[in-house]
Amino acid sequence: MQTRHALMVLALGVVPSVAAQSPVPAGDSVYVVEYYYTASWGHADEFFQLYVKNHLPIMRLEQEKGHILDLVIERPRFHGTEDGRWDFRVRITYPSAAEHARGTPVTAEDRRRLYPDQEAFAREEQRRFAILLAHWDLPVERVTAGS
Repeated sequence: MQTRHALMVLALGVVPSVAAQSPVPAGDSVYVVEYYYTASWGHADEFFQLYVKNHLPIMRLEQEKGHILDLVIERPRFHGTEDGRWDFRVRITYPSAAEHARGTPVTAEDRRRLYPDQEAFAREEQRRFAILLAHWDLPVERVTAGS
């Protein structure tokens, strides 16, 4: 449990919200997607370590390029039932649905620069997906009650 806590502290230190740097516009002008990840039992920490090492830098670059406005990584405080279990949720705010649909602005050259040892990167990504039981993406929208 201590390792898991340390990983979340690391992630929170690595994943500051950019909302303070560039305010998120109100209303329907943004597009929010929640990405859920469920790792095999006993492998959540390993999955998260690989996620932070190999996927988070790509998303950080997407933020720098304006493709992502805000990124928040969360996990449940307690466990639930197995049929509803997830280990990590990544909530990403995009400037618009059109920007999300355009896809990543990160190029192959960017990826080579981020990961000079492409063989190690490929092995680690293969491992990350091997221990992943489930992954789903859920676009969400804010609802205003009483309007």
